[in-house]
Amino acid sequence: MRLFWKCTRIFIILCLFAVSVTTPILLLSSHRLRHLGSDGSKEFVGDLSIIKQRLEVQALNAVQQEEGRSVKEPILDVYRDGDQSSAVSLDSIDKDDSVGKPKNASLSGIDVTTHAPKKESQPSLPEQKVATTREKEKSRPEEVQRGQNVQSHPRRALDEKVKEVKDQLIKAKAFLNFVPPGSNSNFVKEIKLRIKDLERAVGEVTKDSDLSRRAIQKMKAMDSTLLKASKLFPECSAMVKKLRAMTYNAEEQLRSQKNQASFLVNLAGRTTPKGLHCLSMRLTTEYFSLPPEEQELPDQHKFQDPDLYHFAVFSDNVLACSAVVNSTVSTARVPEKIVFHIVTDSLNLPAMTMWFLSNPPGKAAIQIQSIDKFDWLSNKYILQKQESLDPRYTSPLNHLRFYLPDIFPSLNKIVLLDHDVVVKRDLTGLWRINMKGKVNGAVETCLEGEPTFRRMDMFINFTDPLVAKRFDVKSCTWAFGMNIFDLQEWRKRNLTALYHKYLELGSDRPLMKAGTLPIGWMTFYKHTRGIDRRWHVLGLGYESGVRLNEIEQAAVIHYDGVMKPWLEIGLQKFKPYWKKHVWYEHPYLQQCNIHD
Repeated sequence: MRLFWKCTRIFIILCLFAVSVTTPILLLSSHRLRHLGSDGSKEFVGDLSIIKQRLEVQALNAVQQEEGRSVKEPILDVYRDGDQSSAVSLDSIDKDDSVGKPKNASLSGIDVTTHAPKKESQPSLPEQKVATTREKEKSRPEEVQRGQNVQSHPRRALDEKVKEVKDQLIKAKAFLNFVPPGSNSNFVKEIKLRIKDLERAVGEVTKDSDLSRRAIQKMKAMDSTLLKASKLFPECSAMVKKLRAMTYNAEEQLRSQKNQASFLVNLAGRTTPKGLHCLSMRLTTEYFSLPPEEQELPDQHKFQDPDLYHFAVFSDNVLACSAVVNSTVSTARVPEKIVFHIVTDSLNLPAMTMWFLSNPPGKAAIQIQSIDKFDWLSNKYILQKQESLDPRYTSPLNHLRFYLPDIFPSLNKIVLLDHDVVVKRDLTGLWRINMKGKVNGAVETCLEGEPTFRRMDMFINFTDPLVAKRFDVKSCTWAFGMNIFDLQEWRKRNLTALYHKYLELGSDRPLMKAGTLPIGWMTFYKHTRGIDRRWHVLGLGYESGVRLNEIEQAAVIHYDGVMKPWLEIGLQKFKPYWKKHVWYEHPYLQQCNIHD
């Protein structure tokens, strides 16, 4: 009996365990079958319809985008702003001009299949949708890989709103000109108000991202006003004439502004800044307060020693001369063998002397002379002036370079430096150049394609029979600014007398332009030896396109042109080469507001 109840209990426990395991399984399977029969098919069909709808929307969007692009600007123009994000040096631009070409080619190749549909074997609409979707899926990682310069379609519409604002303002002003003078109608008041509001809302904005919400609202208001105006003035020919007249007036104003800007730049180049005038006055006052025995410069025994390295500078600019002297001495290997000869006018002689008395050029010697002290110049020669409004061409100091053998009778060689140069390398190697019997050693400027390219007929009148007979128009030109002269050969050939001959001929008829360069070409014709171009690099006083690697390799850099480094109009990118040789902490420079 006990065995029977024991077996019964075990059987009941097993049954309960089986029921507890199988019941959830049965319930779950029956629930799934019931839902599959009623709603599963609907959900599956719904998913298919959603996928199909998405494909249709993507295909339609692709068609709309392609239609929009055909009306707007070319793709290459749209991506132009994006290509500028990478900084490119001047050297890399010159070495490889095709940096942007592969990018443009790949950008234009993105939409080739959509721009050129084939009519012969045109696929069905579902196939087009699937193909378009697949192409977009494939091109998506490629676009990401190209970098951050190229973005999706909203980036392509860069600055379109700003352009639209400008177009709206032009149209509004054109419509306003159609209104009779003196009219004060509601339309005139409205369009004037719209123009004023839109100009205030936009301001100086140049990017769409900087436009405010208020500006967008004003654009919409302007749109409605322009729509009214187009209904009031529906004649297109009148609008075309008005726009042509406005374009012509804008071009005339632009031409006038360019001429005025050019005149003002040249005027600024001719004038002396107030700070330099103040510096000269303070130095002059200080000089005359010294006793006579302290007004003499030291090392006068070196002035006529032909075994030393002599440099000549003719200038009335104290600050410019100090930069030339400081840069030359700081780069010299043997500064104790360097002698500077600065010639100025009597007005600036005290200031120039006082500057170098208080700021001696290290171990180098320096001599300051006045052109008015050269009695032989007025007795032996007549220093004729050329006809020009620019004092740089008519200044006696500028033409004093043609009298070097008379100024320095005991010297054999001398280097002439303009006051707008900066020395970056040791120049004593110039004395070791074999002049081959020539008088003038200079850098040539006859290489076509270079920024400093010059031809003889640019400055000399070859229509004159005398000029055409004596000179070859194809002969190589050269530059002043850093020249080495063999004074012994100069004296043998009596080139100063030849200079006077051409100067007198030029006063009777137009042989050449004003300045020392054309008459220098004529005077030293067939007496000039070309030297290595790295000795003298020009083009820092105007936008010449001079390369940075040329500046770094140069021995002398020249700020030729009107944009001198001591003027406010000087090119900022080239000023640091000059500023490093100016002592801006000097008390007089601080008092005269001459700052870095």
